[in-house]
Formats: sequence, C-alpha cells, structure tokens
Amino acid sequence: MSWEESTRQKMLHLKLSTDPRWVGIAEMQLEDILTDHAYCEQKAASSCISLILRFNDLDELVDTLTPIVAEEWGHFERVLEQIRKRGLKFGYPRRDEYVIQLTDFVKKGGSRTQQLTEQLLLNALIEARSCERFKLLSTHLEDPELKRFYYELMVSEAGHYVTFIELARKYQNEETVNQRWQEWLLFEEEVMRKLDVRGDRIH
Repeated sequence: MSWEESTRQKMLHLKLSTDPRWVGIAEMQLEDILTDHAYCEQKAASSCISLILRFNDLDELVDTLTPIVAEEWGHFERVLEQIRKRGLKFGYPRRDEYVIQLTDFVKKGGSRTQQLTEQLLLNALIEARSCERFKLLSTHLEDPELKRFYYELMVSEAGHYVTFIELARKYQNEETVNQRWQEWLLFEEEVMRKLDVRGDRIH
C-alpha cells in the first residue's frame, strides 16, 4: 500500500484520494497554486482567531489555538517568500468552492458546544485535505526546495488536524463527535467527486 493510501486510511481517514492529475497541473501553474496557498494560510489563521474570540472562556481552547495562529501566519510568510524569490506575482484571492461547500454543511443552531464541534470538525477536514495535497506536492514537484517546503508543511497540517479533532472530543461527547466526523467525511467525498480538477487551487 502506498504512503498516500495508508495515511489516507489510517490517519486522515479521507474517503477519496486527490485525482493524480492535480499535482501535474499544479506544477504547471506554480504562481497560481502558491498564491492560493498563501491565502489558505491566512484564512486558517483567521479561523483560529475567530474561534478564540468566540469561545474565549474556554481556556484550553484559547491556549491551544493561539500558537497555531502564529504558526499559520508564519506559513503565510513562508509561502510569500517562495513567491517573491521566484519572481512570481502574489495575485488576488479566488473563490474557494471546496471551502464554501464545506461551510454550507455546518449545522446551524444547536447548543454552543455543538456549534464549537461543527467549527472544529470543519477546520480538521480542511487541514486533512491540505495535508494530503501537500504530501503530493512534496513527492512529485521537481523543485527540490519546494519538495522540502511542502514536506514540512504536510507534517504541520497533520498536527493541526489531530489537534482540532482532539479539541472537539474534549468539549463534546466522543461518540457524538465520531459520528458527526463520519458524516463530514462522507460529505467531503461527494464534494471532491463533483469538483473539477484544477491546478490553481490547493483544494
């Protein structure tokens, strides 16, 4: 079994692997993929900040997410550095259909704990898919520096994914979290099946 398949099944639990054509297209659109990646890191930092402000009374949540904010912003700076050193242009953000569809799957209403669980699982799933795609980039890109770069970020995203899942299980019944997580994974599989294979997007 390949690393990708093993990781997908054993840790990330993603139901559908990325279309193998994606990484080749991404390499041909490096400026676009790096720009989109930079904005993904910015959004990840902003998402954690929103959770901290919304659930500021949950000390462990605040203390856990605060360093992730700094780490995600550090990733933004590092991606921007990769853009600049290659003489590429840092373009404008693009509509992220993947994240839009996942966000629409978030259950509205419910208790405050349920709302927190939904946001943590949303973040966990985005991190899991990012991890899987960073692994592809770290394996298949020809640029050795970018291969190392994406390997480092792949490890980081895997850690964030685990952190979000663990936080959800801390504040909500584990069985409830696990059941909802399976619903998220099945929904994400359908989203992935329907999205076009585009090399100018991380997701």
